[in-house]
Amino acid sequence: MSSVPCPSHAIPDDPRFAVRRMMPSDVDIALSWAATEGWNPGLDDARAFFAADPHGFFVGTWDDAPIGCISAVAYGDAFGFIGLYIMCPDWRGKGFGMRLWNHGMAYLGARNIGLDGVLAQQPNYRKSGFVLAYRNVRYEGVASSDEDPVDGVTIVDALDIPFERLLDYDTRMFACARAAFLRAWLAQPQANARALVAFDGDALRGFAVIRRCGTGHKIGPLFADDLTTARALFRALVSVLPGETVFLDVPESNPAAVALAVEHSMQSVFETARMYTRAAPDVPLANVFGVTTFELG
Repeated sequence: MSSVPCPSHAIPDDPRFAVRRMMPSDVDIALSWAATEGWNPGLDDARAFFAADPHGFFVGTWDDAPIGCISAVAYGDAFGFIGLYIMCPDWRGKGFGMRLWNHGMAYLGARNIGLDGVLAQQPNYRKSGFVLAYRNVRYEGVASSDEDPVDGVTIVDALDIPFERLLDYDTRMFACARAAFLRAWLAQPQANARALVAFDGDALRGFAVIRRCGTGHKIGPLFADDLTTARALFRALVSVLPGETVFLDVPESNPAAVALAVEHSMQSVFETARMYTRAAPDVPLANVFGVTTFELG
């Protein structure tokens, strides 16, 4: 991570510090910082993230040079999500990060706001009104081509079904409709991403996406009506990536999702605290076997 050096006399209200909206190229910078922090973003995340809310990405600058960033994605008028909150190392602990944070929070206004934060930062998020809902656990494993398909579950390419039908299913599993993001998520280059849907007869029972990251591949979302369907989607996604590293971010409060990771010999490597400023959205966590992203919810 590179940035301009922090002068010893810098103070939080110094006029040389400013916050502005990101341009698309700035999102690439933010994701490169995220990679440096070890967050392992997807190779094509920038376009999809920006599509979710082009007005909700902000960069903090010193004399016009980027030194920090935050995303504050507004999903309609009722829900928003904070992510990509990063200050360059030389600039941390000096008050500039709080100015950037306040800018993002002000943009989201009175919405119910969610975030996935590192566990150690929970006290700081509580000061801004966030309350712990549950923990998400990142599992890491190695894909195998030896996984048998699951009987009774039909797997098809997500691009082969009407978008509105997929959006309806996704909306039931998320806090609200997110059509712009979903279109962009499905439009990732097929060389780096794959999206599948599970059917039982004519009934849509599950939806999952896997994407290539700086290290390995992440599955997200993995939504399914039951463990059998989730297992079928998981196996279909990883079976074409033998020997590759795979990550799955699982709500700890869904024991079936934890069981899915464990039965595929995945190991817990990281945890986040899912927190909200109001009551947790009415999301059926029993059907969430994999979080879409820690950055956007």
